[in-house]
Amino acid sequence: MQSWRLLQLEPSSLREPDHFTAPVELDRHGAHLPATLFHLASPANGLGVDSAAVYAEVANRLSQLIDDVRSIHVDRDERRQLLTIYATGRDGTSYPARGLSDGTLRFLALTVLSMEPDSRGVICMEEPENGIHPERIPAMIQLLRDLTTDVRELWPDVSELRQVIINTHSPSVVMQVPDDSLLMAVPVD
Repeated sequence: MQSWRLLQLEPSSLREPDHFTAPVELDRHGAHLPATLFHLASPANGLGVDSAAVYAEVANRLSQLIDDVRSIHVDRDERRQLLTIYATGRDGTSYPARGLSDGTLRFLALTVLSMEPDSRGVICMEEPENGIHPERIPAMIQLLRDLTTDVRELWPDVSELRQVIINTHSPSVVMQVPDDSLLMAVPVD
C-alpha cells in the first residue's frame, strides 16, 4: 500500500502556474502540472527526449478529447520565473491552463502522468468522468487503461507495475470497462 497514489485532481490546482523551483511530479490534487510537463519535455532531464515529440504526444492525446487542440507547450517566463501550460487551437489561438475546462485539465494531467517514467504502483481515482462530456468517456477510459501495465508482461519482476483503481456511479463508465475488471458493491441485508 506504500506505493498507492490517491488522485483527487482539483481544477484549481491544475490551472496554477509553477515557479521554476516547483517539484517536478504531480501531487495528488494535480499541482505542479506545468513543472512536471516541462521536466518531461526537457532534454536536460536525462531521459534523452525530444521536447517537440513530448509536446506532440501530449497534444495528440488531448486531441482525442477535444478535436480543436493543435499543440501544447509550457511557457517559461524568465522575468516572473513561472511555468504556464498553453493549449493552442486549430485557429492558432493559445489558451493558458486557467482558460481550459475542468475535464480537459483532468485529461491533460492523466496524460502527463502516463508519461512519468517513475510513476509506478497503484493509482486510485474517484469518478474520473467528472468534467468529461459523456461522448468523451471512452477516451478517458482508454487513457486510464493505457496507464496500466499487464502483470503477465512483467512477471516475475513486477517492480514496474502500474495499476489503476477507480470508483464511479456512472453507467457510461461501467459500460466501457471489461466485465472481468469490474467489482460491484451491492447492498446486503
